[in-house]
Amino acid sequence: MRVVVTGSTGLIGASLVRALETGGCRILRLVRRAPSRERGEAFWNPRTGGIDRAALEGADAVVHLAGENIASGRWTRKRKRAILESRTIGTRLLAETLASLDKRPRVLVCVSGINYYGSRGDETLTEESAPGTGFLAEVCREWERAADPALEAGIRVVHPRLGLVLSSRGGALAKMLPIFRLGLGGRIGNGRQYMSAISISDLVRAIAFLIDDERLTGPVNLVMPSSFTNAVFSKTLGRVLGRPAFFPVPAVAVSIAFGEMGRETLLGSLRVVPAKLEQAGFQFRHADIESALRASCEPSARDRMEA
Repeated sequence: MRVVVTGSTGLIGASLVRALETGGCRILRLVRRAPSRERGEAFWNPRTGGIDRAALEGADAVVHLAGENIASGRWTRKRKRAILESRTIGTRLLAETLASLDKRPRVLVCVSGINYYGSRGDETLTEESAPGTGFLAEVCREWERAADPALEAGIRVVHPRLGLVLSSRGGALAKMLPIFRLGLGGRIGNGRQYMSAISISDLVRAIAFLIDDERLTGPVNLVMPSSFTNAVFSKTLGRVLGRPAFFPVPAVAVSIAFGEMGRETLLGSLRVVPAKLEQAGFQFRHADIESALRASCEPSARDRMEA
C-alpha cells in the first residue's frame, strides 16, 4: 500500500510512519522544504498553493496531520488566525488536489480534535453530539469542512477527532513529566474537568485501522474508552511516577498565565467516548488512564537502544 503523509516529522507523524513502514507500506512524505526523492518526499506549500500533483497520483491512502501547535503560547488575534489557516488552507489544497487526480486515493484520513464538542461539563459525548462553542470548536468545524472537495469527489473521508495524546516523547505529557517527577504536580483548577486521552501506540494503531476499515467515514473519536477528571489524572500520574501530586494550580493562575488558550485547553471539560471505534471492533491496548500512563512513561525498547 502506498500512503501519503503530511506532518510526518511531528510526534504523531513520525510514530505513524515507522508503524506503517514496518507493516510494509510505502510512504510518501509531503514536505515544505526541498524534497528528497531518496527519502520518499514530495513538495507542497499550502501558503503558495504549490503541490506536487503528479507525486500523489495512484496513492492508496492519504493521512493529513499538518497544523500549527495550538498550545505554544497565548492566543493573540494573529496567533488564532495562524492556527485556523494552518488547518483550513492546507486541508483545502490537499482535498482539491486529490479530487482532481486521475487515480484518486481510496481514503483521506484528515485529523481533527475532540475540541469540536466544546467544553461540556460531565456530558458524555459521541460522534453524534452537536458541535460546541469556543475558538477550538470553530477551528475543528472549519478544518473538517475544508476536506469536503475530496468527499464530493467520492473519496472516503475520515476525521479522527484526537484527544490528549500520551507520549513521553512530546506533547502535553512530556511537558508535565519534569514537574511531576520533582513531586510538584497536582490538579489544575478544581480538578473536576473531564479529560479524554489516548496512548500514542493506540493512536497509531487506530489511524491504521481507519485506513483499512472501509465502514468508517466522517468523524471518529480517537480516545480511550474511559474518561477521567483532571484530579484523577494528576493522582494517577503521581502514582505511576512514585511521586506526590499535591500542588494544585489555581484556575485564576491558568487564566492569567495563558488567557483564552489556558481556559479552553486546561480548564475545559470533555468527556468523550470512542463509540464508532468500539462498534467497529477496534481493541485498545491501553483502555484506562493508568495503563496508558505506565506505557507512556516507561522507556521503550527504542529509547533504551538510543540511550
